[in-house]
Amino acid sequence: MAEVDIREDRSEGTGVGELREPARAERPGQKSLTIGAVCKQLEREFPDISISKIRYLEDQKLLAPRRTQGGYRLYSPADLSRLRTILRLQRDEFLPLRVIRQELAAGRAETDVSGAGKGPDPRTLRRTSVAVTGEGALYRLADVLDDTAADPKLVKELEDYGVIKGRRRDGDTFYDDTEREIVRAATELARFGVRGRNLRVFRTSADREASLLEQILAPALRSRNPDRRKEAVEALENLAAIVSHLKYLLLVRDLRKIAG
Repeated sequence: MAEVDIREDRSEGTGVGELREPARAERPGQKSLTIGAVCKQLEREFPDISISKIRYLEDQKLLAPRRTQGGYRLYSPADLSRLRTILRLQRDEFLPLRVIRQELAAGRAETDVSGAGKGPDPRTLRRTSVAVTGEGALYRLADVLDDTAADPKLVKELEDYGVIKGRRRDGDTFYDDTEREIVRAATELARFGVRGRNLRVFRTSADREASLLEQILAPALRSRNPDRRKEAVEALENLAAIVSHLKYLLLVRDLRKIAG
């Protein structure tokens, strides 16, 4: 076990409090890994994996590794399998962490405890992050601010630049779940100095991509046959996932050039 792994993982206490899950008994022959060893084991499949990312997933209540008395994280094979599933759902299904948490809790995202499987079958998962039918629940501005810890000035800037669009009703402003997640993502970017006006490029890109997909499926989407329209909507969601993955790959390629 590399000494650097332990030093990087040093922290005070458990840091998870009520987030702790019941301790999982390890089967004979199973070995726990430090957080550094986990990164090393996953870096080939997930090149962007990092210690800070794993800790963030723990902060988001997606992981609860065992802790030693000294506060070191120790990951069991089951923890490693769960982490691999989470990362695959992010990469392949583009699901937000909130939805991944729900999938895991409901048992819809099966993990491979051996760590050698192919992971969950994408066809069995809800593509909530790219669902295009219906808006779902609406949330008051105050609730969105409380849930995302966003700066009200940032939300206003997002509105001003057309990144989000609230619904005015009875003197209050409401946002759907997608708008709320946009605010959450923008809040994360704001920590790096990215402001609402900087996000116009993403909005413009999304508008163009949506127009392209509309052109591809326009006849079916306008069909009077409900079955054909339903198939078109499903195709639209699948195309959205493919386009999202393509954008991710193009971005990774360019970032590799920047990183040298």
